[in-house]
Amino acid sequence: MKTQKRQFQNVIITGGSSGIGKALAKQIVQSGSNLAIIARTQAKLDEAIAELTRLKVDASQVAIAISADVSDRSKAVHAIESAINQIGVPDLLITCAGIARPGYFKELALDIFEETMAINYFGSLYCVKAALPSMASQRSGRIVLVSSGAGLIGLFGYTPYSPSKFAVRGLAESLRGELKSMGIGLSIVYPPDTDTPQLAAENRFKPPETKKMTAMAECLSADQVAQDILVGIRKNQFVIAPGMEMTLLARLHSLVNPILQRQFDGIVAKMHQK
Repeated sequence: MKTQKRQFQNVIITGGSSGIGKALAKQIVQSGSNLAIIARTQAKLDEAIAELTRLKVDASQVAIAISADVSDRSKAVHAIESAINQIGVPDLLITCAGIARPGYFKELALDIFEETMAINYFGSLYCVKAALPSMASQRSGRIVLVSSGAGLIGLFGYTPYSPSKFAVRGLAESLRGELKSMGIGLSIVYPPDTDTPQLAAENRFKPPETKKMTAMAECLSADQVAQDILVGIRKNQFVIAPGMEMTLLARLHSLVNPILQRQFDGIVAKMHQK
């Protein structure tokens, strides 16, 4: 397999043991970068790091795994500091760690809302805050925050998830200019539905209305999404929207949102009549 030219010396990815994060990790390690992946489950980390080690293109490359729950501030900070100590100051930080638990708002426990915001938003925030001082001292590097198409428009059945991804979007848009003045780039990613274990888990809990709304949506492989993200990073894009549908939504969401909401309302009404 042809490897990409190395763009970054040291890379940290949260949520790097599965899904989009793991797909990114595989492509990045094949470019020759040193890599640290952070995730909660040690067994998944062990499996991922074994695979990544086999993909290294240089004997001097470092690829490590760190087990941490990024929703816990002290653990997130410690994980980033440990990664920096082992591989060096990151030239690229990607926050992929996230969860989604769809369902009807009235039936979902408040704990689900709190956990989703803690991992998806605060987990990103803690890691950025922890990595920023060392990156700022070098006045270089890039931070990539992974949001979602559900961070552009609110989606029926995703009341815990959509607000957390809107928050990531707000962080990126308000932080971009501040980081630019430090010499650090920033990207926000809006992936579409992606064929990952996370999506398979979500499908078990989606309300029927949500399944109907998303049935015709574009679904990409994790490898394709990762490739599109890396292309966007190389082009220094602020907004990275993999796939045609998400590209259009990212550009036109304010215009198309009323149309989509009417369409969604029609789906709900028809299903309830039945």
